[in-house]
Amino acid sequence: MRRTGTRAVRRGAAALALAAAGLAGAVAWVKADAHLVRTRSGWALIRTRRLPDGTRVRVLRQGGVYQSATYLDERRFEPPFAYQRAFDVMFEAEGDMRRARVHGLGNVLAIGGGGYAWPKHTLCAQRDLRMDVVEIDAAVTRIARRWFFVDELERLACGRLRLIEADGRAYLEGAAPGSYDAIVNDTFAGSEPVVALATREAMQAAHACLRAGGLYLANVVSCDEGEDLSFLRDVVATCAEVFAHVWVVPATDEELGGEDNYIVIASDDAYRFEEAIPFDDSFLGNVMRDRA
Repeated sequence: MRRTGTRAVRRGAAALALAAAGLAGAVAWVKADAHLVRTRSGWALIRTRRLPDGTRVRVLRQGGVYQSATYLDERRFEPPFAYQRAFDVMFEAEGDMRRARVHGLGNVLAIGGGGYAWPKHTLCAQRDLRMDVVEIDAAVTRIARRWFFVDELERLACGRLRLIEADGRAYLEGAAPGSYDAIVNDTFAGSEPVVALATREAMQAAHACLRAGGLYLANVVSCDEGEDLSFLRDVVATCAEVFAHVWVVPATDEELGGEDNYIVIASDDAYRFEEAIPFDDSFLGNVMRDRA
């Protein structure tokens, strides 16, 4: 009888422990304000996490990686990820662009919306800039409007923001020549880059969309915890086939990132970028081309 009673007590204690664990998990889930949303590329998780300093950040996670993030306080129009802030490097060239080409960075195309972190930041910081954002997945844009303050951005931008649901490559190929002063490519399918937007033919389409002296920028991510730079080398080699000048700027995120990020910049004009990393021809990888 005593042994049977002990088993019963143990079973009861185990059940209470499981119930407590389940309750704790449920409370944590509620605090995270988690939502699962189906997108063109599968399920996306939107949740809130706290940084070490206590700051609350809402993140969009898909394909095992963070696709975007936003602060939830007065900084909600500032991009949390380092690489998103690093796209601002383009404005280092604006003075030289105006002197040489009589135009600055007034009309910009962003390919890949996600949480629209960089468009939010840039349109609020650059009041004379207009931006078209091409996002292939309408569900992603709905997520951005509901949880990442893009509805508020549309009101604040006062007509300077145009959201376009389209395939990025198809949009480049159909856009009028010389439509943009800069093109920013931040496209991924989960953790994988969209190769169709990285080939020589895609670069030629982007080049045709740019005004004289315009800039092409792409977010490129390493593999194997920063050890594998193969795709970065291939992107640089491919850009160099189409543009006269190519730069690589590091944009690693120590707090929210996993792999290392780099901003690849290409143009036909010889600009200067303070944090660009020098490289020689031995760094160049393989030129990527469309498959026949």
